[in-house]
Amino acid sequence: MVRAMARELELRKLEIGETPVQTIYFGGGTPSLLQEGELALLFNTIFENYPLAPALEITLEANPDDLTDAHLKMFRDAGVNRLSIGIQSFHERDLKLMNRAHNAREAEACLHLARQYFENISIDLIYGIPDLSMDEWEENLQKALSFRLPHISSYALTVEPGTALKRFIEKQVVPPVDDEAAEAHFRRMTELLGQEGYVQYELSNFGQPGYYSQNNTAYWQGKPYLGIGPSAHSYDGRRRRWNLRNNPKYLKALREDILPFEEEVLTQKDRYNEYIMTGLRTIWGVSLKRVRDEFGLKFYEYLLRQAQRHLDQELIRREEDTLYVTPGGKFLTDGIASDLFMIGPG
Repeated sequence: MVRAMARELELRKLEIGETPVQTIYFGGGTPSLLQEGELALLFNTIFENYPLAPALEITLEANPDDLTDAHLKMFRDAGVNRLSIGIQSFHERDLKLMNRAHNAREAEACLHLARQYFENISIDLIYGIPDLSMDEWEENLQKALSFRLPHISSYALTVEPGTALKRFIEKQVVPPVDDEAAEAHFRRMTELLGQEGYVQYELSNFGQPGYYSQNNTAYWQGKPYLGIGPSAHSYDGRRRRWNLRNNPKYLKALREDILPFEEEVLTQKDRYNEYIMTGLRTIWGVSLKRVRDEFGLKFYEYLLRQAQRHLDQELIRREEDTLYVTPGGKFLTDGIASDLFMIGPG
């Protein structure tokens, strides 16, 4: 699989052109299981085939139970300079409910160890977990803050079909997700992390100044990206491409030097809707000038009409030529964005 991914990198090198690569992100699975030689093959293939920016951000996603002293040293020596660790919670009950492989002790121990090798560390936390009290949620946040991490990502719990949690809820073993409790968790998190100097630069992401994720920021700002491996997605500003999910078919195609992907060309309406969805989630907002210049007067006037109700309710605000979600509207951002989408013929 790693050799196939390296070959895909070689075959797609012309897609980047002369634009230097700003960020490399190992994610979408369990990349912390990669061995030293496998990491070296991928890094060498990238370095030999792609132009690189001087301040290159290289992130690796990791599970707490994978982070041994030897692994952390290997990742650092290979060139990784940012870790994203899936902590999810520091409470044993929550981890068991979410069927996580690590326990609460490992959640803390891995951070103590990781801080010896990396400065730039991000963790994921989940809120809205059934029966998670506000006091317990604040304990999670305070525990995270005690490690003085430069970046925290936090997401509301979603219950996926076919999961153990879904079955527990259906059998009434645990209560369903409480939207009001999740909103209360979100607002307390926003307040507390703001007091500690974190900037909520995107709805679910909080970074100290200078530590925003370059990788995720590129997504939200609509920059092109290249995805390598089975089911990976790519975007060039006009087209979206996704690789086959089937591992054997992916491997067979790459052995024959065939790129196994499907793609769609985004319409003007698609691109407008994506810009609204991503822009509203960030501190950079939605530029009315960009909408007018890139999508035309029809989209500009439609956006202003659709936005008026939310402006009146103070869920969004307009500053000069940009629309921003207000603090009171942040938890409702996805719903607000859907109201601003262009539906029907664009």
